[in-house]
Amino acid sequence: MKKLLLIPLIGLLLFSCSDDDDGIQNVDTPDPTTNDVVVQNFMWQAMNLWYFWQEEVPDLADDRFSTDQEYTEFLQDESDPETFLQDLLFQEDRFTFWNEDFEVLLNSLSGISKSNGLQGFNVDLTADGNDENRFYFIRNVVPGSDAEAKGIKRGDVFWGVDGVQFTSSNFSNLLAPDTYTLNFGRLDVENRLVERTDDVVTVIKREGFQENPIRLTKTIDVNGQKIGYLMFRQFNRNFDKELNAVFGQFKSEGVTDLVLDMRYNGGGSVNTSRLLASMIYGTNTSELYIRQRWNSKIQPQISEANLNDFFADEVRIPDPNDPERTISEPLNSLNLSRVFVLGTSSTASASELLMNGLDPYIEVIHIGTTTRGKNEFSISLVDNPDNSFVYSSSTEDGINPENLWIIQPLVGRNENSVGFFDYTAGFPPDIELVEDVFNLGSFGELDEPMLARAIDAILGIPSKRTSKPFSDPKGLERVEFDVPQSDLMILDKPIHLGPQ
Repeated sequence: MKKLLLIPLIGLLLFSCSDDDDGIQNVDTPDPTTNDVVVQNFMWQAMNLWYFWQEEVPDLADDRFSTDQEYTEFLQDESDPETFLQDLLFQEDRFTFWNEDFEVLLNSLSGISKSNGLQGFNVDLTADGNDENRFYFIRNVVPGSDAEAKGIKRGDVFWGVDGVQFTSSNFSNLLAPDTYTLNFGRLDVENRLVERTDDVVTVIKREGFQENPIRLTKTIDVNGQKIGYLMFRQFNRNFDKELNAVFGQFKSEGVTDLVLDMRYNGGGSVNTSRLLASMIYGTNTSELYIRQRWNSKIQPQISEANLNDFFADEVRIPDPNDPERTISEPLNSLNLSRVFVLGTSSTASASELLMNGLDPYIEVIHIGTTTRGKNEFSISLVDNPDNSFVYSSSTEDGINPENLWIIQPLVGRNENSVGFFDYTAGFPPDIELVEDVFNLGSFGELDEPMLARAIDAILGIPSKRTSKPFSDPKGLERVEFDVPQSDLMILDKPIHLGPQ
């Protein structure tokens, strides 16, 4: 069994049981009569127990099979595990994912991937069906990446790879290799067109690349008013200590308003969301942040106290002298009555959870476009039935060595303190502003359109900044090649079983 080079701290779920409890209790489930369906058997058993929509999927019903042989034939009917799992998903499920190697997926959840550091927009400038008008506008270049080293910056545009023009059908394939040569375009801002040039740049993907989620922080002094700016890219609990230090710095600099830039934040750790919410709002540990909602099998088995997450007054981090222990430090909070959030369709999961959890307590002013609409949390499941299939680094040796598949199914939803959880359609903006690929600006600069609009709102002054997207907003497609998994809301707290 190969070991992870970095033990992921997100996606970890531990179960503590009373003396009378052997763990998560499940109804009797069938057993296959042959051993040639190991992966499919694991997938069905895990989904039958944990999946949020288990009761809504006929093939996951507890009484679906009358005999073990019937169950075996069902498993054998689809030899491809990926297709088998897809067929078990509820029709509304857009976000369950999986990997045939648990190490790859867990590293991705920790923000580690093979990447050249480029993320961008796939844009058809005329939206007339002519594939020759596809272009790759760079929206983000990750610090420390090969792309940054090659001088590529936000706002650059490319018309193709190795001289081959981008089309809707070849876009993903052209950007898939580990090494490729991009063809630069030149922006004709006045006519809102891209001209081809002969300039090129070759970029290389690097294994084990990790982006620091705290992309940029600064305190902006506008007319004597101190405004904090934080561009936050992922809720990665490996950086909780650094995040707390940022808010300590904001406090020391007298910040009275905060612009939280989550326009490209696809989520991550639920606990990091709770900590960040506390850093913004306050440290009253008796006030409810969120409450979990599981399927009907799991909900009755989790203690009432453990279903609730309250605001925090401390940050727990790994003890540098003993990685098996954690130590705590006081949480730094700005105690704000409002927060300005920059959000787009790439703002998802734990990012939306933060907005929803804060909403009953403070004013959340959302600037941008409608968010992703991902309101379910997930856990990491592997072929270890003795641990109820839940991945834990402490029980990794119990994983079936013949089956390294891992699935990350949606297993529940979080509601806020007033019971609201239904934001599948996303959160619409209070102030709409579509990013203009011809004027993206630089993150954190006063003339960057979204930040500038937030500052106008903070100061309460009329703003002339309005959306001026390319000709058809539908031509903008979310493109994130070779970056860590997004659309994540990962439950990462110990769950204690007990009577309701």
